[in-house]
Amino acid sequence: MGEWKGLSREQLSALLDENKKTYDEIKSKGLRLDLSRGKPSPDVLDLSNGLLGALDSYYAEDGTDVRNYGVPTGLPECKRLFSELLGISPDSMIVGGNSSLSHMYNVFSTLYLFGPPGHEPWGRREKVKILCPCPGYDRHFGVSGDFGAEMIAVPMTENGPDMDAVEALVASDESVKGIWCVPLYSNPEGVVYSDDTVKRLASMRTAAPDFRIFWDNAYGVHHVFDEHKIADIMKLSAAAGNAERVYYFFSTSKVTFPGGGIGLFASGPENIKQMTAHITTKTIGYDKIIQLRTVKFFGDANGVRTHMRKIGDVLRPKFELTLSALERDFAGTGLVRCTPPKGGYFVSIDTLNGCAKRVVRLAEEAGTALTEAGATYPYKKDPNDSNIRIAPTYPSLEELRQTMELLSLCIKIASAEKLLAACE
Repeated sequence: MGEWKGLSREQLSALLDENKKTYDEIKSKGLRLDLSRGKPSPDVLDLSNGLLGALDSYYAEDGTDVRNYGVPTGLPECKRLFSELLGISPDSMIVGGNSSLSHMYNVFSTLYLFGPPGHEPWGRREKVKILCPCPGYDRHFGVSGDFGAEMIAVPMTENGPDMDAVEALVASDESVKGIWCVPLYSNPEGVVYSDDTVKRLASMRTAAPDFRIFWDNAYGVHHVFDEHKIADIMKLSAAAGNAERVYYFFSTSKVTFPGGGIGLFASGPENIKQMTAHITTKTIGYDKIIQLRTVKFFGDANGVRTHMRKIGDVLRPKFELTLSALERDFAGTGLVRCTPPKGGYFVSIDTLNGCAKRVVRLAEEAGTALTEAGATYPYKKDPNDSNIRIAPTYPSLEELRQTMELLSLCIKIASAEKLLAACE
């Protein structure tokens, strides 16, 4: 039928009635479906069941009894595994806890209470601003908001954040203290940061001498389609004289078990020295049993890569179904904009301006939970009310097929309503 914006009022009214009828039929079925969060499905979790019985001994390679206190920054063999996987020096990382988000929160707490090494606490400053590439990850915005930081949205491009905008902001305003980054398969668009973007982030001139990059490499091994690599932000920053600029985060939450995984962060020597001092005050040791189990289960970095290929085999059909449904239902209509993700955990779409909240509400009324409209922007304020994050990883293929059928109807209904209102 072509672009909906070119249709007559009569044609739009007919499409609205037709899609509402089908929507009401599906709504009457009482579906209970969920695309709201990027959770591993049971069949993905089953791939890691061997982790539960991986220990044949309770002793680490240095003789540490992992059932007891101690080793607050992580077992040496666990650090070595992640070093091989991520290319980070073991001396640059702290391993422990099941959540990288907890490490992010701890880092922010330290920056606000004690300040970066050699600098005043951020909490004493009248204003702290954090750059937030958008669409982005709502939990990053939640951490920033908890500490009262002013969040500034910067647009994403196919190569990462709009670096012209980023460089202008950080060079001109000393209160701009940091930026959130999901560099490999960004949340939610699945963008891969280009080498040039990473180099510019590592070396850019900043008005704030204590500027920090919060580098959340959450999907760094989730190569759903082809494998992509990114430039080494840690090495590039050190080479540019900014060794303390980056806090690097990673976890196995979407590799093994979210509730029983391992979180880590890495940084420059002064940052690690500072964080180690605070962590050893906070805890006498994280869960070393899961650390040793993880090492025994995978063996080495190649073991992780083999495991992730299995996960990719499960996720790929779900992404393909999602993308093919969007192409089938919206190609040429002008109702949906979607750039296929290169990997990761999500699919991001943009509806006509002013339609996202209506789409999410329609889906919810018909029994399907979507991520809240606006969640991919600071303060939950999408300026265009258009972006919707789809999380296709948890449902079965059949559930996903039903959900995409319903989502398509919701988008068409909201779009027809919007276009009809513009005719008045």
